Amino acid sequence: MTPSMQQHTLGAAGPTVSMIGMGTAALGRPLYINDGHGEDLAGAADPDSLGARAGKVFDAALAGGITYFDTARSYGLGERFLGRWLNRRGRVGLTVGSKWGYTYVADWDPDATIHEVKDHSLSALRRQLGESRAELGNHLGLYQIHSVTPDSPVLDDAAVTGALNELRATGVRIGLTTSGPEQANVIRRALELAVDGTLLFATVQATWNLLERSAGPALDEAHDAGLGVIVKEALANGRLAGSGDRADAAHLGGWPPDAVALAAAASQPWADVVLSGAATVDQLRSNLQACQVMSDLDPDSVLAAVAPIESERYWSERSQRPWT
Repeated sequence: MTPSMQQHTLGAAGPTVSMIGMGTAALGRPLYINDGHGEDLAGAADPDSLGARAGKVFDAALAGGITYFDTARSYGLGERFLGRWLNRRGRVGLTVGSKWGYTYVADWDPDATIHEVKDHSLSALRRQLGESRAELGNHLGLYQIHSVTPDSPVLDDAAVTGALNELRATGVRIGLTTSGPEQANVIRRALELAVDGTLLFATVQATWNLLERSAGPALDEAHDAGLGVIVKEALANGRLAGSGDRADAAHLGGWPPDAVALAAAASQPWADVVLSGAATVDQLRSNLQACQVMSDLDPDSVLAAVAPIESERYWSERSQRPWT
């Protein structure tokens, strides 16, 4: 295990997990919105090739001290790749989170214009929970509503929240993820949602990075309320990982910009896990240098080096990113 990998408790009475987690959004399907995703796959984007690649990245994650793995029903075959790897390795003691609410519909078509469809209904929950259990089995420890936004009625749907409460009673923790410029409002709404007198959600996963910091105060409130906080898209879908004016500004102390950006997120006092979205072993190893960056650089100097952009603009630009 990487000696400097910090361990955090993921929410009140939650499992102990590594500061850096392994996300699978770029590992389970052939197209994604990350910069250079097509080049990362080097033309080997069939399911067998992707599965083999994912296994190598998971091996490197485990060797690097990562104990939290994050996937979703809509990440193509991400759950399947992760579940098969876990079964092969015979691993116990790892924490696995997945998500329901989006369905992958592109079916490996390189010309697809629609890649995933959102459905936060009770029928979708029941169907996707069965699918997640079939792929992940007893490894599933956290089940999250995928990408809750203000226009989704899911937090006010008593049938869905009741079903999630029943799932919680079986020992699976319940979380939600957020997206869009109103993340903070959704997080605060979630903090008010109790079922049978107990706060429903054990975790919240949100986008926070050097360019888009608007959810920070609400995530601080969630952490204070006892929720585990998981940070996604800390590299802004690759915008903070490579060359370019913003990335160069984050290239401090001789460290790679991706490690600096991940360290900036991990240094937030409310952050329990920051997800790596690496698609290759080399990317993951670079990401893991964030552990050393945290002991070498002043977090405030990193925050000062990169100017955030207005939240509405950030999400508008993100929505226009091509799937490659």
